[in-house]
Amino acid sequence: MSAVDLVEHAPPVSRLLSDAAGRALVAARIVEATPDPYLPGHWVLKAGSKVGAVAVHVPGEEQPITLRISPKVPIARLFFLLGYSFDPRGWRDGQVDVAEHREVLPALAHAYERQVERAIGRGLLQGYRATEGSALVVRGRIREAEQIRRRYGAALPVEIAYDEFTTDIAENRLLRAATDRMLRLPGVPRGVRARLLHQRARLAEITPLVRGQQLPQWRPTRLNSRYQHALHLARAILEGASAEHLPGGLRINGFLFDMNKVFEDFVCVALREAMSSYGGRGVLQAKGVHLDQDQRVRMRPDFVWYGERGHPLVVADAKYKAGKAGGYPDADLYQMLAYCTALGLTEGHLVYAKGNVPHASHRVREAGTVLHQRALDLDRAPDALLVDMSTLAQEMIRTAHSDHLR
Repeated sequence: MSAVDLVEHAPPVSRLLSDAAGRALVAARIVEATPDPYLPGHWVLKAGSKVGAVAVHVPGEEQPITLRISPKVPIARLFFLLGYSFDPRGWRDGQVDVAEHREVLPALAHAYERQVERAIGRGLLQGYRATEGSALVVRGRIREAEQIRRRYGAALPVEIAYDEFTTDIAENRLLRAATDRMLRLPGVPRGVRARLLHQRARLAEITPLVRGQQLPQWRPTRLNSRYQHALHLARAILEGASAEHLPGGLRINGFLFDMNKVFEDFVCVALREAMSSYGGRGVLQAKGVHLDQDQRVRMRPDFVWYGERGHPLVVADAKYKAGKAGGYPDADLYQMLAYCTALGLTEGHLVYAKGNVPHASHRVREAGTVLHQRALDLDRAPDALLVDMSTLAQEMIRTAHSDHLR
């Protein structure tokens, strides 16, 4: 198996690859791949914002290419950002242990296996599941309409609906699906795989999910509290899994995090948490925002904070990109100006993952709108990062209130 190690958004590297393998990487769209003009038989590869590991099966070649893409931030920091987005009150206590792993997939496999052990080590959670079926005895209630439609007046069997107390519930189905998925991924350490196989045996009686089926929904309760960390990771595994057949017989299998989404989710959830004590409500990926009066041009700001009377007071957008020598991208300013115009706000906020300066602001000519660009240093410790987010939220609220009083 040929392995290529890359770092997200790092300078491009040249690697010896066959033409078929290079073209496969182009078709997979996981990294940028172009033929090296200086070294025949080599391809120039550059990773973007996706991190993780995938095996690309090249048609006509026996061995797949394994791409391992590491994040710029430490693995522990990545899992903090991810975990805080899932559960801001429950993931600050170091529950997600990534051990000594320096790659995303082994660390994820280790963390998931530990959480599953904590969840099901004392036995599988049980609960009530709504069940419908046919029976010779009445149990629960009779589905009268279905009885008439299917039985044409016959007394038996009876179409019934009842609540069954079982282990085959949404929580366990998610854990089984994520465990199955993890066992199929390349690069899972042997010891972790062996423990996952043991846990998979405990979940053997749980109904597997059908590929393409919508993930079952669950809600946090006191009864499933020991499952919650594992369930958050299970959803991340199932949503980040990459297994698909592409044109030309190309197949990829692996797991990828999109750092754009990880950063965006963290910033928005952290802002919502920091602003919760000020009244109003924070909305992520706000709907119902339109640029034009006819409401044909829809917009989706990453974060909008509405005051207690329902009026928008703060708009923010998260950008996982560093400022360049010449400053931040102009296109981001145009986008934020459109958000401010549509929401009737005179100030907007762009939050970047690190940058050359901690804060820059621009007053738009004629309109008077002020657009703020702020940098967030992800190299800082989690507690310090949350303090930075709290300070940022306070500044946004201060400018919102001063604008509201004008």
